[in-house]
Amino acid sequence: METKKVTVKEIPENCFIEGLFLVKDKNNGMTKNGKMYIALNLTDRTGEVKARIWDNAEKLGVRFSQGDIVSLKAFSVHYQGSLQLNINAIDKAVVDESQIREFLPAAKIDPDTLFDELSNIGRKMANPHLRQLLEMIFSLPEIIGAFKAVPAAKSIHHDHIGGLIEHTASVARLALVIAPLYPYLDIDLLVTGALLHDIGKIQELSYEKGFAYTDRGRLIGHITLGDEFVAGCMKKIPDFPEELALVVRHLILSHHGQYEFGSPKRPKTPEALLLSYLDDLDAKMFGFADQIKKERNSSSKWTSYNKLFDRYLYTNTFKDIEIDGPEPRE
Repeated sequence: METKKVTVKEIPENCFIEGLFLVKDKNNGMTKNGKMYIALNLTDRTGEVKARIWDNAEKLGVRFSQGDIVSLKAFSVHYQGSLQLNINAIDKAVVDESQIREFLPAAKIDPDTLFDELSNIGRKMANPHLRQLLEMIFSLPEIIGAFKAVPAAKSIHHDHIGGLIEHTASVARLALVIAPLYPYLDIDLLVTGALLHDIGKIQELSYEKGFAYTDRGRLIGHITLGDEFVAGCMKKIPDFPEELALVVRHLILSHHGQYEFGSPKRPKTPEALLLSYLDDLDAKMFGFADQIKKERNSSSKWTSYNKLFDRYLYTNTFKDIEIDGPEPRE
């Protein structure tokens, strides 16, 4: 049977394939018979696929590590609602460091366009102190490049290059659309929270060799990191009102909504409450759509069981359309 060199998006079912992929996750496991196997998640710029090494796992496993680019040969199968590669040959590939990003999934909308959109929203703030704060933050060199590149999460939602700015733009748009329905809201305050709520992820996540948590991310976390960063910026602005600084910081510290979701504080202002719901809404809608897109096929109207949502997802009402917008710039 012919072997095809493919990207993740091009992998057909029941076919011998070969290709270059980045090892996003690598975990050892044991079968019911006590035989070792290796479970992998592989990525390239077009997507992600699960893979398994069933035979010679100990021998093949020492040839590569998590975060490596690998060259492999495998047979593709449909297993539990999604595609899986059963690997029979794998080795670490020699690639230039500058090429690693080519193996990471990326946002389909141009991050430069999104950054310009967010910067323009900040410049339109009626509140002069919030306008100055956002103009300061969105002009910092260390923010500009990272905001366009960092994923919004290691997994679950917007887990791709440009994911953070894509998620931030979605939450900001939701805030601008929904806020007028509640006249008692401070729209400038809400939108500022939408733009800055995940700013700490720039320090929490790395994307040089796959997506991983930094030491600061694991030890402190993006909520506290974001609060510290924004508080420091507000102190640099002369006469920034103390009460305004407190409610801005509260937006960041409470945006996960509940203590069990890692939020140091629960929302105590209308703006903080709405922000927590909008943040959760965008993350969950992305997760739902991503699962359906990965598993939608003509043989079933349902995805496999989704552990995150604790249910099967119905696929037949989903509109399989591409996101409008220019391709990412090189």
